[in-house]
Amino acid sequence: MKKLLLALTTFAVLAAGCSAGGNAPAGNASTDKPKEQAAGQEGAAKKRVALILPEKIGVNPFFQQMDEGAKKAGQEFGAEVKSIESTDHGAIEENLRVAVAENYDLIITSSFEAEDALKKVAAENPDRNFAIIDTVVDLPNVRSVTFREQEAAYLMGAAAGLATKTNKVGMVVAMDIPLLKKWTGGFQEGLKSTNPNAEFLVNYVGSFTDPAKAKELALLQASKGADFINGAAAVGDLGVFEAAKEKGFFTAGQDVDRTTIDPEHIVLSQLKGTDAAAYETVKSFVEGSFKPGVVNYGLKEKGVGVTYVTHESKTPLNAFIGQEVVDKVKAISEEIIAGTRKVPDSF
Repeated sequence: MKKLLLALTTFAVLAAGCSAGGNAPAGNASTDKPKEQAAGQEGAAKKRVALILPEKIGVNPFFQQMDEGAKKAGQEFGAEVKSIESTDHGAIEENLRVAVAENYDLIITSSFEAEDALKKVAAENPDRNFAIIDTVVDLPNVRSVTFREQEAAYLMGAAAGLATKTNKVGMVVAMDIPLLKKWTGGFQEGLKSTNPNAEFLVNYVGSFTDPAKAKELALLQASKGADFINGAAAVGDLGVFEAAKEKGFFTAGQDVDRTTIDPEHIVLSQLKGTDAAAYETVKSFVEGSFKPGVVNYGLKEKGVGVTYVTHESKTPLNAFIGQEVVDKVKAISEEIIAGTRKVPDSF
C-alpha cells in the first residue's frame, strides 16, 4: 500500500521532480533480444537499470528506501542504476517511455499510481523486462513484488492487546477501502489473539493527506479510553502523533522506524522492506535469475516487520510495551514464519 507509505516527516505531498531527459516517442519498443536471457551471459556489458519513482526522492521513506536498495545492489553487483523522479501521475508513463527509449535493460517502478502506465508501456514492449514493487501487473515481462502487510499488522495488534491497560485499542485509517483491509484486518486479528476482550475502535479519515482530521479522530478515540491508537492514515499519521503528544496516549508509525520522532509516545512501528525488494530485484537480474511473475515478501522473507520484534531500533524500548510483551510477540512471529500460526490473506 503505497499511500500508507507517504512521508510522515513532512506535510509536503507534492514536490518538484526532475526530468529523466529527452522525451521518447510513444510506444518506442526495444529491438534487443529479451534482457532476461542476456542477464546471465558472461562477458555481457554492464547492466543498466532504471528506477522510475512516482514522487521526489527524500519526501517519502517508502521510495527513499527503494532508491537506496537498488543503488546498493548496483554497487555490489556491478550494475548501473539510475533513479528518475516523477512530478505527477502523467510523468510516470513519460518516464517509463524515456527509460525504454534509452535502452535500459531493466525498468523498475512502484505503487498503484504506476500500475496503469506500466500496463500500457510493458505491453507495448514485450521484449523489455520490467518490475513493479507493491502492486501487481499481470504481464509476461513484468515481475510484481508484493508484501504480506497483514502479518506485521497482526504482530502490532498482538502487542497492543498485551500492552493495553484500559482494554481499549484504536486505529485511525486513511480510507475504508479493500486496499487497506490488510492493515485493519491483520491488526484486529492480532489483537483478538492476545486479548479477545479488548474493545477495538476504528475510524476512517477519508483521505491520505489530512492530519487535522486524523488528529480529531485520534482525540475522539482517546476520549473513549483508548490508550494505544495505531496510525494508518499516511500523512494523517502526523495528526495522530500530535494528538498522542497532547493527550499522553501511545501510538505507532508505519513503513520505517518512527519511534525516533517521539519515543515517549510512538512506541512501535510497522515496517516494510522496500529497500530489500529493490535490492533483490536488481541482484536477481544481474545474476541471471530474474523471472517475471509475482514475488511475495512477508515475515519469513524479512519483507515486513515490527520494531523491537523483528528489527532492532536505535530508540530504547518504551515501558508501555516492555520486554515481556516483545518476547511474547517474537514467539508469535516465529509461529507465523514456521506456518503453525496462520494470518488470513484477505479480510
